[in-house]
Amino acid sequence: MKTRALATSAIMLAVIIVMGAIPSIPLGFIPVPIVLQNMGIMLAGVILGKKYGFITVVGFLCLAALGLPILSGGHGGFVVFIGPTAGYLYAYPVAAFLIGWATEWLRKNKKFNFVTLWIALLVLGVLLIDTLGAVGLNIAAQMPLDKALIYQIAFLPGDIIKSIFAVAIAVVLNKRKLLL
Repeated sequence: MKTRALATSAIMLAVIIVMGAIPSIPLGFIPVPIVLQNMGIMLAGVILGKKYGFITVVGFLCLAALGLPILSGGHGGFVVFIGPTAGYLYAYPVAAFLIGWATEWLRKNKKFNFVTLWIALLVLGVLLIDTLGAVGLNIAAQMPLDKALIYQIAFLPGDIIKSIFAVAIAVVLNKRKLLL
């Protein structure tokens, strides 16, 4: 791993962990709260690219599996990977990889702008994470899949706002040549 990539990955890992320290918003009707950490996952893909974004998010999840309380609400340990939030957690590295791939493709083909990147984040970040989260709720919480998918609508307003912030940060960093 190159020095710049290692340093940027370490900073991004710290950002994701700090985002987990920001209090979550419980919804009551679903055992999954609204969290800021998924914005960090989107940023990891955009800033680090597919390879380092994936590796950083997998490292983050490994630290959580080891019991470090780095997930939103101070959670950690292996049990979160079989609980109601498992689908979201398993989606994180996949989303980081796909967002990184899309970002690299957009930059390479000179199509990198706010709108194209935002569409990529909505599809490969928001929709992917929320859909796999619903599948996880279906499996771990025994919630009917149609009901779990409908409940994901509650996350969309916040996820859209988070994706807009992530894209705005990415556009600024791209202009300053700070994306990997």
